Amino acid sequence: MARYDLAVIGAGPGGYVAAIRAAQLGAQTVLIDKDELGGTCLNWGCIPTKAMIASAEAYKTIKEAADYGIIVEGEARVDMARVIERKDKIVSTLVKGVHSLIKSRGITYLQGHGRYASPSTIEVTKAEGGTETIEAAASIIATGSRPASLPAFPLDGETIISSDDAVQLRHLPSHMLIIGAGIIGCEFAFLYNEFGSRVTMVEMMDRALTFEDGETSQLIERELKKRKVTLHTGTTVEKVERREGGGVLATLKGGETIEADLVLVSVGRRINTDDLGLEAAGVDVDEEGRIAVNERMQASVDTIYAIGDVVGGPLLAHKASAEGIVAAENALGRNRVMNYDVVPAGIFTIPEVGTVGLTEEGAAERGLDYLVGRFPLRASGKAMCAGETVGQVKVIVDAETDQILGVHIVGNHAADLIHEAAAAMQAGMTATELGDLIHAHPTLAEAIMEAVHDVHDQAIHMPAKKKE
Repeated sequence: MARYDLAVIGAGPGGYVAAIRAAQLGAQTVLIDKDELGGTCLNWGCIPTKAMIASAEAYKTIKEAADYGIIVEGEARVDMARVIERKDKIVSTLVKGVHSLIKSRGITYLQGHGRYASPSTIEVTKAEGGTETIEAAASIIATGSRPASLPAFPLDGETIISSDDAVQLRHLPSHMLIIGAGIIGCEFAFLYNEFGSRVTMVEMMDRALTFEDGETSQLIERELKKRKVTLHTGTTVEKVERREGGGVLATLKGGETIEADLVLVSVGRRINTDDLGLEAAGVDVDEEGRIAVNERMQASVDTIYAIGDVVGGPLLAHKASAEGIVAAENALGRNRVMNYDVVPAGIFTIPEVGTVGLTEEGAAERGLDYLVGRFPLRASGKAMCAGETVGQVKVIVDAETDQILGVHIVGNHAADLIHEAAAAMQAGMTATELGDLIHAHPTLAEAIMEAVHDVHDQAIHMPAKKKE
């Protein structure tokens, strides 16, 4: 029986990062996954969707070229097969890169399904056949999640599809129905709308991007409307029927029907903790399969740690990576605590969303005394030059301490820009201190400076606020 210092089950952005960090610390490490290295993020989620969105943005730029004084002869069109081929090439290149990283660190990679036989013993059913049993002094569970399905409309991969299927479509549907207007649903809505599909969305809550700042939600809904995406909120799809000759007929709660080529079910994700032998390992889980961990990412068994989607919280690849580093170090005798105070996130709609910290609604719910500063991108010289003036920077600041509580950006490159705000929050900078930082001109980052100055009515390129 092979023995290791650390076993990591799951090779997504949490698992493979944890394995690399453990190897850096000198641990004999084994990484186990039944699928490909990189997990959902690299193979079906973050990277594939962003590759496709890049194609959509290129198409958008070509269609709008005349606005920039560039004349393109003939009509641009989308070749979905080539879009997918480009996406696949990017994914393949990055997966090979992870393989190289794993190999360079001397990490053993077992492709197969890992299942605990005891807290220190894992049985691996190999992908190529056969089984192997390993023993590990410590282990990390990083098995992630999968698209959720609903019993009323089971996935078939053709007419009722998941987000995994949506990054494989080699034909452009004339009409796509998306159930769910959360992050994944909105990203696909903008993506396929830009390619030329008609898109209808149905969301049971009262707005899209329910858990984001209210103004962010309003801006994204406005952009959906401008693009003629139909959004039904406060209702549900009660039934989906497959039609003879192809397509589906969906019936909403109020009786309204929608005909579409296919339905993308985007109603969240389910945690992958079933069939891991957690009972044999003695690991506690809740009724939804989440693994309870402490601030060191340690589960109910001292030698077992868990990270990423399986522990709940925001389902973010970079959160899982950060947790993986903390778990790996603690599993090898160090003492690290996971800090969730500053976790930035990006939503890759068109335009993008970047967010960190509290929403305004969250600040109000906590009873905080806060101030808000805003700067619209239509007032940004760089945004105007780029022809991307939709959106704003919104800053939420503690009224007493001037500490930055949250920043929410809608606009071009918002997911990149948000890291300036995150760095400032991590460093404990006040809004005034961030505003005093000299920003290069002309840049989009100036909008952050103007927004924090606007908190105290000191923005140079904003009209004076009306006195109450």
